[in-house]
Amino acid sequence: MIDCGILFAGFGGQGVLFTGKVMAYVGLILGKEVSWMPSYGPEMRGGTANCGVCISDKPVGSPVVVEPDTLVAMNGPAYDKFVDAVKPGGIVLYDSSIVHPEKIRDDVKTCSLPATALSAEKGLSGLANMVLLGRLFKEMAWGEIETLKTALKESIPPARQHMIERNLLAFKLGFAGN
Repeated sequence: MIDCGILFAGFGGQGVLFTGKVMAYVGLILGKEVSWMPSYGPEMRGGTANCGVCISDKPVGSPVVVEPDTLVAMNGPAYDKFVDAVKPGGIVLYDSSIVHPEKIRDDVKTCSLPATALSAEKGLSGLANMVLLGRLFKEMAWGEIETLKTALKESIPPARQHMIERNLLAFKLGFAGN
């Protein structure tokens, strides 16, 4: 049975909302009940951004993720703001290229991956979000690469479909990451 709330958080422009949207489509493809709720500051880029994704076998009562089962933090302020809200036994995943936490909880599974550095090294700058999504898939043992590919096709507008392969490469990089 699946019943989880995932919170993706970082700065605007890091692909936080897009990553949540892709994850929501994954839930739909798997035949689950899904909600996706974006939240962002008034700035065009560089402001705060986060989104909650609920994926469940049952109808989702509220799209608000107050106590996430999983946190994906793409910057330090997001990590600091939301790490204490994660349910005990949950997962905290963060980009160690950018996030240098002072607090590591011992009642959650903490995973770090230098997503920004890895994506830059492989010529995939700007796709740290997909690297982290790849790691999330590995941690949660959800779906196949084809599920993600279908979700990307649904999430990326027709004029940008050429970006699917680069996103998949970044995803695979995160999935293979240690």
